[in-house]
Amino acid sequence: MSFSELSDQEIQRRETLDKLREMGIEPYPADLYPVDAYAAEIKDKFEDKKQVVLAGRLMSRRIMGKASFAEILDSSGRIQVYFNRDEICTGEDKTLYNEVFKKMLDLGDFIGIKGYQFKTEVGEISVHVQEFTLLSKALKPLPLPKTDADGKVYDAFTDPELRYRQRYVDLIVNPQVKETFIKRSKTMNSMRDFFNTKGYMEVETPILQPIPGGATARPFMTHHNALDIPLYLRIANELYLKRLIVGGFEGVYEFAKDFRNEGMDRTHNPEFTVMEIYVAYKDYNWMMDFTEQMLEKVALDVCGTTEVTVGENKISLKAPFKRISMRDSILEFTGFDINGKDEEELRMACQSMGIPTTPSMGKGKLIDEIFGEKCEGNYIQPTFITDYPVEMSPLCKKHRENPELTERFELMVNGKEIANAYSELNDPIDQRERFEEQLRLSEKGDDEAMFIDQDFLRALEYGMPPTSGMGIGIDRLVMLLTNNSSIQEVLFFPQMRPEKAQSVALEEEEKMIVELLERNNQSMELGALKTQSNLSGKKWDKAMKALASHGLTKVSVNGDSKVVELKS
Repeated sequence: MSFSELSDQEIQRRETLDKLREMGIEPYPADLYPVDAYAAEIKDKFEDKKQVVLAGRLMSRRIMGKASFAEILDSSGRIQVYFNRDEICTGEDKTLYNEVFKKMLDLGDFIGIKGYQFKTEVGEISVHVQEFTLLSKALKPLPLPKTDADGKVYDAFTDPELRYRQRYVDLIVNPQVKETFIKRSKTMNSMRDFFNTKGYMEVETPILQPIPGGATARPFMTHHNALDIPLYLRIANELYLKRLIVGGFEGVYEFAKDFRNEGMDRTHNPEFTVMEIYVAYKDYNWMMDFTEQMLEKVALDVCGTTEVTVGENKISLKAPFKRISMRDSILEFTGFDINGKDEEELRMACQSMGIPTTPSMGKGKLIDEIFGEKCEGNYIQPTFITDYPVEMSPLCKKHRENPELTERFELMVNGKEIANAYSELNDPIDQRERFEEQLRLSEKGDDEAMFIDQDFLRALEYGMPPTSGMGIGIDRLVMLLTNNSSIQEVLFFPQMRPEKAQSVALEEEEKMIVELLERNNQSMELGALKTQSNLSGKKWDKAMKALASHGLTKVSVNGDSKVVELKS
């Protein structure tokens, strides 16, 4: 990268890099740094004059002649540190303070500090620096927000597109984001603890599969060169986990990355995390009790309460949860009884309700569309929807009292499916017939119909005990527990469109304006663009002038308003 492609700040930081090395200071030292304390620990267990060694990122600095205050950010949070020139530089040579600290350190640099704990005159817990070491020089400036005298925040790093693409920056400057991912980890650990305490075993199953089974979804396909065979990224891990039940394990579970080559929106990402668990000698009634007990524990472990806030809704995850059959749910919200209806009657019902259909949809898909359009969004409090029609559940055991239904439930919370569970189908002849029906749907054009998995059928023929299985979407559960409405907020690195290559190097503010224009069909009203950019007046003017000078934007008059257009 040439200097012509860098911003003024990036050029200056690279020049400082060279100066540091000329002074004999390595800006990226290899030695271990002996950290023995963290910001949060110092604040929680303050001991006056106690010696500490900590390290972190320089986030702010107030230079006051021969004394200065700064803030260091480590993995636990921020803490104030105090520098005094004559204590750091005990001899005649004051270069380390006057030149290195004051002129060569930049916000974002990692430094190590040795010193002792103390409280300032206003009572703020701080660290008195006796020695500091540059541990890593940051070559790009952080987009740090600024607060004016009235408490108004400027230049905050809030644009979702930038935040998701540069999650590493998001985590640095938006501390609440880190809390979301800490809760995600706690959620999975709580579930593991619940399962392990009951004696169930965590396992791993293949991600690359010869047949994408266990769900109805469009798969990603790849090719294995050495074997010269097509392979699929798994859409579910169900069939492999049930093979392990056949093999003699009584309870197995897996936190799995699954992949579905389908649309993306606020609740769907092509790569997502699910937990599936299978327990022998159980049924779906037992699994409902098990699921609500687990979720109550998770809520307490992660949030400290069973009452969570999601948007404007207060949701209780305290067991027990409401239970209603799919037939009764559709009847309640539409007045239409799906019981005994054939495909044509269901299609006509969809048309009368204004629900779009395609010729490839069978009974199961039609019923699913009715429920999804008319019922699902009404369930804010946790509700088990039970007893699905057999056409909707090719891996589920037929209902013990009604062979047209299956022993299945889905758990709805805040208008979305969180979990799905069955009394698992263990009759190999019935299973083969269900797979063959899926094949017929595939021949009609349903590209989400299941494949016939001959090896799984062979496993069932060796005998699988009565079993109940449940899958739960980890991403959606974390959204629920952290009050996030977008799945991208709970994934460290959500799938994004490729960044468009820029012919010129842009400052962060310029990039933000370009991306806002790209997301709004290449043009926006000038006032709306300025408001959405959330830039201060000075930065807005500088960014707009730079974009115009690069030939990337033009401003035109449209009636009484000005419109900013992105040039192709």
